Amino acid sequence: MNELKNAYTILFVEDEKEIRQNYVIYLKKYFMDVYEAADGVMAYEIYKSKKPDIMIVDINLPKLNGIEFLKKVRELDHTTKAIMLTAHADVNYLLEATSLKLTKYLIKPISRNDLKEALNLAITELDKYEVSSKKILFLKDGYSWNYKTQELKGQYSIALTDKERQLLQLFFSNVNIIYSYDDIIITIWNDYEGDKISALKTIIKNLRKKLPKDTIKNIFGVGYKIEL
Repeated sequence: MNELKNAYTILFVEDEKEIRQNYVIYLKKYFMDVYEAADGVMAYEIYKSKKPDIMIVDINLPKLNGIEFLKKVRELDHTTKAIMLTAHADVNYLLEATSLKLTKYLIKPISRNDLKEALNLAITELDKYEVSSKKILFLKDGYSWNYKTQELKGQYSIALTDKERQLLQLFFSNVNIIYSYDDIIITIWNDYEGDKISALKTIIKNLRKKLPKDTIKNIFGVGYKIEL
């Protein structure tokens, strides 16, 4: 790591407040965006909403321990880099952690130099190696969108029409912006023949029945946006 702040995002998960705060201050010297969590459940919620590039996770966490948290992440994501912190040198922990595709396993107490080396390794992996993986966007109420297969899932896979799938692909390509009616019509139909606004409203109405409540928000007179 150099003195220029890194563009990769990082999540630091540690239940001891003083330790967490000290490391977050340190990490903010090198990373633009640093998120923090005090337990495994909070960490998983932050992971789903922020999708950090690197996670530093203590093994002993309340509510959901570090191994269980990473198991949930690895169900769908094998690209996010993970560094595990633990006071255990027990072989059983080491064996269980091998299935989690860790960049590094660090035994406490951890020096800043050891952490820096582990972070440099994670950054090198992100810079040089592309891992083929499903990219998942997690929605409310256990729903998800798979960018690769363009599949919407709730408890089961949800049937979509071609136009519904194209519209979700557009909406989920950037959930932070408002898509104007014109943007949507050009993307979905590529022309203005017929009453496209009415057709669009019908698609939106049908999609709202298939998505968690209030996922698609109408911006009056402008267009639509996604709220996660």
